[in-house]
Amino acid sequence: MKLGREFLTFAAVGIVGLGVDVGVLYLAAPVFGWYAARVLSFLAAASATWALNRRYTFAARSSNTSIWREYLGYLVTMLGGAAINYVVYVATLHWIDGRWAPALGVALGSCAGLTLNFLSARQLVFNARRGP
Repeated sequence: MKLGREFLTFAAVGIVGLGVDVGVLYLAAPVFGWYAARVLSFLAAASATWALNRRYTFAARSSNTSIWREYLGYLVTMLGGAAINYVVYVATLHWIDGRWAPALGVALGSCAGLTLNFLSARQLVFNARRGP
């Protein structure tokens, strides 16, 4: 049951991350373009979701590492899901026209990378066992 609760909380945090991702993307795109802005928006969203997942999703899993090492580890482990996410994002931009195509691409990409990101975060970053 704990796994299911963690996954649902992770998904809810992901919705907040999606908002950060899309917001930063639309703010940065006029300066950097839709593709480079996507890299910045990923970093912003990953930072936000790390903080929220640390506080809510995996709070019971204490970490022995420094906060900076945990943060960097989280960013690195999210790269697998980010690669899937980015491919879906780029494909969406190529197949769909319109003002909301980038937001749709971020949303579809987030869904595509969700399970890999959850398992990576749970097993590789927040992997300390719960105490008695």
